[in-house]
Amino acid sequence: MLQQLDYLEFVDLYHSCIKMFHVKDAEFRPTGRQGVYGGYQPGKSSGRFRSPGDGQVDFSAIFSKLTQYEFPGWAVLEWECCIKSSEQGAAEGALLFSGISFRRRGELLMISRVRGGSTGNRRMLGLD
Repeated sequence: MLQQLDYLEFVDLYHSCIKMFHVKDAEFRPTGRQGVYGGYQPGKSSGRFRSPGDGQVDFSAIFSKLTQYEFPGWAVLEWECCIKSSEQGAAEGALLFSGISFRRRGELLMISRVRGGSTGNRRMLGLD
């Protein structure tokens, strides 16, 4: 998103090389004063990271493409946002992706998984 790359075509072109999907949302909102090459003030730049689900990335389309190509790896959620707190963003991100699954030729694929983490983090996310 921040590179203004067609990420769905990227999956089409390089699916055989993709071993892990780093789930991170972003938005790109250029103005008359800021575009790809300018404006790096925290929270005020035209391209910035957002909590998963709050940006412009179409995760459903990405997960569908990865399923189409029988993606064997993991989707790993990383939270970074210029607006929300880390506690709220992590909890919402875990809920957003915890139920994503697709069927591939009669087989259920869980593309998004939450594993590991400290006991405090797991409790905060409602996993314990």
